[in-house]
Amino acid sequence: MANQSMDIITKVLEQSAKLVEEQVDAHLSKLDRLDEDELERLKERRLEALKKAQKQKQEWLSKGHGEYREIPSEKDFFGEVKESKNVVCHFYRDSTFRCKILDKHLAILAKKHVETKFIKLNVEKAPFLTERLRIKVIPTLALLLDGKTKDYVVGFADLGNNDEFSTEVLEWRLGCADVINYSGNRMEPPTMTQKSSSKFTKVEKKTIRGRGYDSDSCSEDD
Repeated sequence: MANQSMDIITKVLEQSAKLVEEQVDAHLSKLDRLDEDELERLKERRLEALKKAQKQKQEWLSKGHGEYREIPSEKDFFGEVKESKNVVCHFYRDSTFRCKILDKHLAILAKKHVETKFIKLNVEKAPFLTERLRIKVIPTLALLLDGKTKDYVVGFADLGNNDEFSTEVLEWRLGCADVINYSGNRMEPPTMTQKSSSKFTKVEKKTIRGRGYDSDSCSEDD
């Protein structure tokens, strides 16, 4: 009699254990399916984001982003600015040496920051525009957002006041104006490997001086 009772208890325990095991297996299987579904959804979202980013990049490239180029005249300036949200325009003069220094750095940044249009305009071909924007010092970078001039980089005052600033310093300065997507520290310029005499002015400072076009270059080809 005792043996029969033990057999019954054993069978009940085995059935209970089997039932619990089946429930646990079913729950784990459900979790696996959820994980797989979530991973699939993450993959789909990631793929969609990549497609969207690629489409945006192609749109930028079709509008002249991704390269540093010269526009023929001030008439072209308005069309270029109207079709792009972020624009950096270098107002230059052939005889000013520092304009050539800026050209080198801007060509690098144009390829890196496709989200921004980088163009240059000869001030001698843009008398109306330079007067309207009060461009007095050469070189000057006009930084435009949504068709409006937000900031200027006048000469090299914001770049260390010498000709040996790095591309990273100019990138930082443009980032401070939100004209490029900048992920670095905006509170101070990148580590400099320049002369100890390099000094930075406050970013918000603007300098308009002289009559006609004053050169900010230490050496002239005039």
